[in-house]
Amino acid sequence: MDAPPVNTWKLAELEAALGTAVRGKPEVIRLALVCLLARGHLLIEDVPGVGKTTLAQALARAVASRFHRLQFTSDMLPSDVLGVTIYNAHSEAFEFKPGPIFTNFLLADEINRTTPKTQSALLEAMNEQQVTIDGTSHALAQPFMVIATQNPVEHHGTYPLPESQMDRFLMRLRMGYPDAASEREIVRRAEDQSGIVIEPVMDAGEIVRLQAQVSRVRVDEALVDYMLAIVEKTRNHPSLALGVSPRASQALYRSAQALALLENRDYAIPDDVKRLAVPVFAHRVVISSRISLTQRRSDLGDQIIEEILKQVDVPM
Repeated sequence: MDAPPVNTWKLAELEAALGTAVRGKPEVIRLALVCLLARGHLLIEDVPGVGKTTLAQALARAVASRFHRLQFTSDMLPSDVLGVTIYNAHSEAFEFKPGPIFTNFLLADEINRTTPKTQSALLEAMNEQQVTIDGTSHALAQPFMVIATQNPVEHHGTYPLPESQMDRFLMRLRMGYPDAASEREIVRRAEDQSGIVIEPVMDAGEIVRLQAQVSRVRVDEALVDYMLAIVEKTRNHPSLALGVSPRASQALYRSAQALALLENRDYAIPDDVKRLAVPVFAHRVVISSRISLTQRRSDLGDQIIEEILKQVDVPM
């Protein structure tokens, strides 16, 4: 018999727990939860010291599940992530030793500091929820979420993520600096050497059942047409060499359902799409080489998606 649905009020408790660790960023916290509910992976891109790692760790601790943090470096190998098959002299057989990817939440810290070969080790896991070692496929635990961080300013010794890798991330979020009141709390909190203790609010099974509930959220055909009109605009925009993929269309659809569930609705609305289009689409588009850049490409991608949203008629 199927397990009963999880009461969505527990999501409010989960959100509040994250808010105790990450001050002054309610929208970032909410979108991170949307990403989790939509069975997606999250890329957090911002300068050092604004709470990227704190958010990832808090999310994992608030859910009673397995968590592993990997500090990516230039000398890291794919086997350091996936695991390795070794020969056991006692049993006279080869045994698979699972790597840190066999967890529920994998924090890939500074993912762009490792080589493309090691970055690509995550592709199968992020897309198919499994890894293949020496011809044998190993299923990953559920839920499974990669939360990756990167610094967009420091480029020395980094390897930019290719388009195929960026497309595996359902969302890209930026933390931004806290407001004055929140930063005052952060400074005062530094006096407490014990740190913030986050008690688990849910377990892994409850998250999996909530993810199943997301698919039951209704999305009107007019809203699907609205999403696809935005998608089509990205593929024909003069400033973009590459628009978003069908995977991105699916990501926006699932994210709209997840946001509706998080806000205790059983239907999605146009405002959900407008709110999610930038974090879901902006990191997937490729700026045309003809464009003279006076700012970061990632910022320009955000602006283009916002411009497209103004051009597409919103369904009534």
